Amino acid sequence: MITTSSLSKWAALFAIQAALSVAAGAFGAHALTTILDLKALGWWQTASQYLMYHSLAGLAVSMSSLALKAPRILLLFSVGNLLFAGSLYLMALSGLTFLGAVTPLGGLCYLMAWGLLALRLWRAST
Repeated sequence: MITTSSLSKWAALFAIQAALSVAAGAFGAHALTTILDLKALGWWQTASQYLMYHSLAGLAVSMSSLALKAPRILLLFSVGNLLFAGSLYLMALSGLTFLGAVTPLGGLCYLMAWGLLALRLWRAST
């Protein structure tokens, strides 16, 4: 059951993730440029961008999900952020490139969330 309280918690979670994206982006731009190579910095930047995009998407969905009945969408965006951005951040910091195998799982979560959101929006319009 979706409640206003649970939606507020989802919105707060995505707001925190957005703030982490800003902090991680700044950290990468200022502290990691002399530590990481260009490839790792690229991973870091990609992780920060996708974390922000999907944090904002999750925030928007949580704000409108009483109408959309969207807890699965919120969960998919959040797990996508953890797997996609998390694996890239860890890969950039550790050099453990095998973590790149986890990244597409986060991308798949993003795609499923966007597809489910499109379906819910389509159904809500009819």
